[in-house]
Amino acid sequence: MTKLSTFGAGCFWGVEHKFRQTHGVIDTAVGYMGGHVEHPTYEQVCGHDTGHAEVCQVEYDPDVISYEQLLDVFWNLHDPTQIERQGPDIGYQYRSVIFYHDDEQKAAAERSREALANSGKHSQTIATSIEPASTFWRAEEYHQRYIAKTGRNVC
Repeated sequence: MTKLSTFGAGCFWGVEHKFRQTHGVIDTAVGYMGGHVEHPTYEQVCGHDTGHAEVCQVEYDPDVISYEQLLDVFWNLHDPTQIERQGPDIGYQYRSVIFYHDDEQKAAAERSREALANSGKHSQTIATSIEPASTFWRAEEYHQRYIAKTGRNVC
C-alpha cells in the first residue's frame, strides 16, 4: 500500500525532478496547496493573493523508503532558512513547507526540523512551516514533469 507526502521547497519543477529520481517513489504530481482559492491557476498563484504554495505531492512505497528518508531528500534539495523564496524565485508560493497527511507524518516532520535546527548545518533559523495537508490542486499539465519534458536541468 502506498502513502502520500507533500512538500513545498521553491519552484515545484525542481522539487518534482529530485523526488522522481528517489528510489521508492512511485509517482509525483505538482500543484498547489495551502491557499484559500479553489481550482487556482498558475497565474493566480503567481499573483501572490491565493495563499497557495507550489508543492510536489509524492506517492511512495513505505516498504522501500521511509517518510524520514523523504524528509532527508526535502531538507537537502533547498535552503530551508529562506523566507518566502528559493534562490531567484521570490514570493509566498515558494515558501518552505511540509504538509503532513497524518499525525505520524506531523511528528516525524517536527522531529526532523528540530534535529536539523540543532545540527549546526545552518547558521540561520529554519523557516520551514509544518501544516496539515489540505486540498491538493493539480497544476496545469505543462508543469507536470517539466524538467524531463524540456530537458532543462534547473528551474
